[in-house]
Amino acid sequence: MRRQLLLLLVTGFFLSCSTESNAAPNSSQPTDGWKELSPAQANVIEACGTERPFSGKYLKHKEKGTYTCARCGNPLFESKTKFESGSGWPSFDDAIGGALKEVLDKDGRRKEIRCARCDGHLGHVFRGEHRTPKNTRHCVNSLALDFASRPMAEAYFAGGCFWGVEHLLENQPGVIRVESGYMGGKAENPQYKQVVTGRTGHAETVRVVFDPTQTDYQILAKHFFEIHDPSQVNRQGPDVGTQYRSAVFVADPTQEGIIHDLIKQLRKKGFTVNTVVDQAGVFWPAEKYHQNYYKKSGKAPYCHAHTPRF
Repeated sequence: MRRQLLLLLVTGFFLSCSTESNAAPNSSQPTDGWKELSPAQANVIEACGTERPFSGKYLKHKEKGTYTCARCGNPLFESKTKFESGSGWPSFDDAIGGALKEVLDKDGRRKEIRCARCDGHLGHVFRGEHRTPKNTRHCVNSLALDFASRPMAEAYFAGGCFWGVEHLLENQPGVIRVESGYMGGKAENPQYKQVVTGRTGHAETVRVVFDPTQTDYQILAKHFFEIHDPSQVNRQGPDVGTQYRSAVFVADPTQEGIIHDLIKQLRKKGFTVNTVVDQAGVFWPAEKYHQNYYKKSGKAPYCHAHTPRF
């Protein structure tokens, strides 16, 4: 007990977190597409609690794969970045690009880390301890984590009605799953009836989870530019409104560079491209009836088709 208390005092890993949160209130009653949390998980992810040191499921976990957010499934850390810090919590010296956001803790000193896709509390990040060559320790609650025994990465594309974009991306080699949802707006936990008014600022967006050893971001981005019309502004076919804009939400500078290069290539070929490039933010999964719409209905996309452009 004394050892645990001392470690808590040394690491400063107390029950506290920033007030700069955009998470949905009472989200243990899950947003469609988010996992239902146990009371212990909700205490950490939603209430910024801390699990007891040396008690976590993933503290001594050594399997190769990807650690993901326990609430939304966002890939957070590759297993190769995990190291033994002696702190009592899983520690990682690097995160997947764009997976985290850092905010100043309420104590005004520490940096809290939150999931960049659902804004759930994960833990804290410490630098300057010289424990690894990267000199960084992401100190994370096991209760905030899940694990997938394969490499994972994500991409976010908006190109009109998400039904068609989802349908034409989900069968690409290396794609693990595609999910329809909303990104790019200001309202929290938006519903379709709100987004369709065009007043929330969100775009109908798909989240593509893929295996980076089987495909890559550039291949998927090229396909995205060939399954919708990037020349259209705030519409796609018969669907009109800012929620139907052509947009790519990039998670890191590498993705941003790839998108700008592809846009440059298309314009050099004579194509008009009005696709907006924005930073990825919170991804709000759409209602269940929107997911896999064409597979469930047996219908075909009405404004999306493959058109070679590269």
